[in-house]
Amino acid sequence: MSLKKRLTAIGIIAIVAAAAFGIAGTGRQISEKQEETIFTGEKETVYLWYTDEALTSYLSGAAVTYNETHDVRVVSVLESGLEYLEKINQASLENSAPDLYIISHESLEKACLAGLASEVKPRDGAVMEDDYIGTGLQAASYKNKIVGYPFYFETSSLLYNKTYLKDMARARLEAEEDQAEGEAAQEQIEQSGEEGTQPVAETGQEHAFTEEQVEAKVQELLPRTILDIETFADNYDAPQQVEGVFKWDVTDIFYNYFFVGNSIKMGGEAGWDTSQIDIYNLDAIASLRVYQDLNQFFSIDTSESDYEAILDEFMAGKMVFTMATTDAVFKLEQAKEDSLFGYDYDIALAPDIDESRATRSLSVTSCVVVNGYSEKKEDANDFAYFLTAEYNDILYARTGKVSAAKGVDYGYEALDKFAQEYEKSISMPKMIETSNFWVKLEVVFSQVWNGADANEKLKELSEQIMSQVTGTAYQEEYLEEPEAPEEETEYLDE
Repeated sequence: MSLKKRLTAIGIIAIVAAAAFGIAGTGRQISEKQEETIFTGEKETVYLWYTDEALTSYLSGAAVTYNETHDVRVVSVLESGLEYLEKINQASLENSAPDLYIISHESLEKACLAGLASEVKPRDGAVMEDDYIGTGLQAASYKNKIVGYPFYFETSSLLYNKTYLKDMARARLEAEEDQAEGEAAQEQIEQSGEEGTQPVAETGQEHAFTEEQVEAKVQELLPRTILDIETFADNYDAPQQVEGVFKWDVTDIFYNYFFVGNSIKMGGEAGWDTSQIDIYNLDAIASLRVYQDLNQFFSIDTSESDYEAILDEFMAGKMVFTMATTDAVFKLEQAKEDSLFGYDYDIALAPDIDESRATRSLSVTSCVVVNGYSEKKEDANDFAYFLTAEYNDILYARTGKVSAAKGVDYGYEALDKFAQEYEKSISMPKMIETSNFWVKLEVVFSQVWNGADANEKLKELSEQIMSQVTGTAYQEEYLEEPEAPEEETEYLDE
């Protein structure tokens, strides 16, 4: 799924700025859906709005479980993602509803400025740092206050065909064992002083290795950097069905961003501080140049670059490595059950540029927010904590979404590794002034991939974004890049 479609699905495109920053509306009555689901009796009713239909059954189950032990009834209401915040604002002004809602974290600044979000605090003195992955708490923060409960996340990481790496690992172990036997035999001959009279150990015999030995060698062979992947490709004796070693959707910023994720700064770790923006710098330029060089190395045609198609190719065994999001786990497991995927797979952290330049993937966190206009903030706050920190063990099984809480048993080791990637990822920023940054950066990646100068394009992008932030024309001083060391120059020429 492209970044644009992903953000559409979580409602960001629907948000309209008006009023306080400003969202404004004429107000509306509680919807018929709500009226039909109001319970009779003494219990208070708390309304939760959401836009993703995949959550319907899960939220209903959570509400029933919560209702059994609390004097509060929770009613979940599915709303269209179109103009979602505007609808919340209108209903809040008229009816102080909904009491809480689910929204993508990068919309939190808009929500806060409109008074639609309030600082949250768990019940009974619970410490949020103990309950949620740190990236989720940064995503749910605005101006040093936590204004939402991290619910679930999306990020990208390195997906690889483990069957191929296991085969390669066994071959390496066999070669190493044969070499060791040969060297031992030669040493025995030399020590005996009767060269040519001693039998030489036979090599190429059947070898038996433990799973632990094979796994250790797989981890040794697994690329940790982009350079490692290129070295792997140069030395890999690929099976006949393999058409490429590394292929990913180079047209989607969600799968590309890790190249510059550690060098470009957008609003600080929490993504709201306009004084912490740094787009045009030498590290970002150098990282984009490495990205550009991969076009020549792996020859990926942008016209044929599509995430779903690439994932299908991966399932067919046509490639060893790709960049994938958490949805790949469900698709691969389902394909295994249907006998459409005959390989083992695993997830590794996104590769660094090299040993001195780290990378960080992009992440998006959906949060449960307590409405600043709600008259039942305490009850809403209590259910939000229950939903995100206590009722999450079956979240993936029921919805395909990965919890942002700590200590969750996702049921698949691959999802545990996605959680590790999420923990080191960088969240999309919340700054209203930079809301078009992703579209423009995606264009820059496309231009650089197809040969444009990385220095020039990053400079132009920084000037555009900083002009929006400062409100005046902004000009960057051109950065002179250091000359590449001789050995690196020779490498690039190859």
